[in-house]
Amino acid sequence: MSKIEIIGLGASDIDQLPLGIYKKLTHTQEVVYTRTIDHPVIRALKQEGVRFEAFDDVYEKEDRFEAVYQSIVDTLIEKARDTSIMYTLPGHPMLAEKTVQLLFEQTEVEVAIVGGQSYLDDLFTALKMDPIDGFQFIDGTAFERSQLDYQHHIIFCQVYDRFIASEVKLTLLEDLPADYLITIVEAAGSAHEMIRTVPLEELDRAMEVSNLTTVYVPPAPDALLNHTFTRLRETIATLRSPSGCPWDKAQTHESLRQYAIEEVYELIDAIDNQDEENIIEELGDILLQVMLHSQIGEDDGYFNVDDVIGSVTNKMVYRHPHVFDDIAIDSVDDVYRNWDQLKQAEKGKQRKSVLDGIPKHLPSLSKAFKLQKKAAKVGFQWDNVRDIWDKLDEELTEVREAIQAEDSAEIEKEFGDVLFVLANLTRYYKINPEIALNQTNQKFLSRFSYMEEQLSTQGKDMESTTLGEMDVLWDQAKERE
Repeated sequence: MSKIEIIGLGASDIDQLPLGIYKKLTHTQEVVYTRTIDHPVIRALKQEGVRFEAFDDVYEKEDRFEAVYQSIVDTLIEKARDTSIMYTLPGHPMLAEKTVQLLFEQTEVEVAIVGGQSYLDDLFTALKMDPIDGFQFIDGTAFERSQLDYQHHIIFCQVYDRFIASEVKLTLLEDLPADYLITIVEAAGSAHEMIRTVPLEELDRAMEVSNLTTVYVPPAPDALLNHTFTRLRETIATLRSPSGCPWDKAQTHESLRQYAIEEVYELIDAIDNQDEENIIEELGDILLQVMLHSQIGEDDGYFNVDDVIGSVTNKMVYRHPHVFDDIAIDSVDDVYRNWDQLKQAEKGKQRKSVLDGIPKHLPSLSKAFKLQKKAAKVGFQWDNVRDIWDKLDEELTEVREAIQAEDSAEIEKEFGDVLFVLANLTRYYKINPEIALNQTNQKFLSRFSYMEEQLSTQGKDMESTTLGEMDVLWDQAKERE
């Protein structure tokens, strides 16, 4: 069976190439395939008569690195069908080499690692960095911002052109300031080694980059990481620690209940006002409630924020099989239907009634809305909205009759029935009654405040103003909106 022998050329010049590999390459009469021709060892070996065939042109033809690597692997497999070949690449074959990983995944030809030298030892020496502190080794051509751990050393390899350097820079600028100092290392460990520390914003223009370029990002101080989840978690843990804040340490799940309710309503106000800055602040306050409850759970030894996150992630994956599995769903109605079926499968054993699961402290209008929404899902609803309007007329008539009878208890009950029917109407038209009423409350508050301001400007007070005068100011407030 033919074989592909993979040889690492190290990170610098031919003086670092092991003698056995040097002999193997200089004694072959066959063409040696190489991922890139741009390497000092290859330049030296070519002078000694070694013939190379490089894949640099593939990088120009393909738009994505995944396609580049797959194209190289496909070509190598085709070349090795009838005879064994050698394939060289920079560094060590098992260090950040996607083509090697792809070759190991295939079964058509045998693959063997002949040798190579990692440049990490030389890099750690050049940076005077002890890896025991913890570091990330990141492929500059394929990484996500969420992967980066700024609390530890970060090393970017394969930053071999300005485009990649620019992509790395732009990603880092999402988290670090433009003047944050990073280090560029070229040809670590060789006679041509170059080290330059520059502000992050100069990364893609500070010096020429090549296959031997590495970008080093030192650990960031806590003050620059306040936007990260890890820093938030540490902050809340500190507040609840023995040396933390007396107020935070005294809180319980029960004592925090009122704040959870308040923060949600403050968020709704910010949304209604289309105040994005305030939305950010109020979402942060809600997140604070989540973190405090989670830390209390951790302090008591029952659960922590990982359990909270795991719970909601598992739920979202389970209830979205059309996204995370192969279930076909064509419409939003199908999504709702499938969601309810999966939820019922989860909660069915825990609940005796389809109306179970509605929070008992929910505002009455919202509770009426949810009760009727749940009932409607099992078919308990009018088929025609006209019937709901007729029911509203019926309930209004009964209110008038109770008023005429001067029966206070009955009046209260009948007004409750009217509100219940109105909640059902909003459900039919897909309007949340609590939000709708809150918007009207805000509108009333704004208009009434306008009247007060105008009367104050005129030197008048509300008590001495006629209803007609108020109506004029009310209409002015409406026009301003």
